[in-house]
Amino acid sequence: MALRKVGINPSRFDKSQIKYYIILAPFVAFMVLPIIFIVNHAFKPMGELFAFPPTFFVKSPTLDNFENLFKASQQTNVPFSRYLFNSIVITIIVVFVSVLISSMAAYVLSKKEFRGKKWGLELNNAALMFVPTAVTIPRYLVISVLGMENTILAHILPLLAMPVGLFLIKQFIDQIPNELIEAGYIDGASEWTIFSKVILPLIRPAIATAALLIFQVVWNNMETSDLFITDEAKRTLAFYLGTFATQTNIVVGQGIAAAASLIMFLPNILLFVLLQSKVMNTMSHSGIK
Repeated sequence: MALRKVGINPSRFDKSQIKYYIILAPFVAFMVLPIIFIVNHAFKPMGELFAFPPTFFVKSPTLDNFENLFKASQQTNVPFSRYLFNSIVITIIVVFVSVLISSMAAYVLSKKEFRGKKWGLELNNAALMFVPTAVTIPRYLVISVLGMENTILAHILPLLAMPVGLFLIKQFIDQIPNELIEAGYIDGASEWTIFSKVILPLIRPAIATAALLIFQVVWNNMETSDLFITDEAKRTLAFYLGTFATQTNIVVGQGIAAAASLIMFLPNILLFVLLQSKVMNTMSHSGIK
């Protein structure tokens, strides 16, 4: 491994690594600073938010910002729990279905030979270059023609195709020896058995990484609620918190905006902590040795 050649052993700590930690420490502090800032602001009372001279760390933590956020949702006649429920259901469905589709498509594109395979790969790679905003009008036209406006499918359908998930999982499957698949055929295993019993267990790190990336996209998505949904009860938590934070009073809304940002941020960081070993395995190996 390249890291071992320069004296770095990712599996255990060694004194020789101290110099690398010293070099990386300022960058880590720089990356963590926004997180600490948001957490502190979310728990600051109004007096500390606009104190002069300003203080970075909170002195008297309070939950007032969160209470004000929940109370404000009552003004829309839609409870906060409804937005949260919508986001959870949509996120679970999209992550599961998208990972399943990406895994099956990646297996076919990696291990099967058929006409148009090259064009399929090129099409997926080209899709990686487009941001969602670039295809907003085509997506709206498709949803409108299918009659899915103001339905949960308007949240789900545009997010099912995730080129990054397909690309990542395919690169991982490319490293699986063809002999394993051939052995399955010799034992009389069906195509689905080989995929579910042989391929999927070997690509768990890639699946976890793809699921994390897809989760972040879906959980923080506001576009579908803005473009396809007019019924407030069918909108997501990300849309509500995003619009509420921008529409509140500039002074009073600072603490509420910080509380909203923390609520949206926490699931992302918690999921990454739970899956970090899988993610690092994917990034460091990019396949099976």
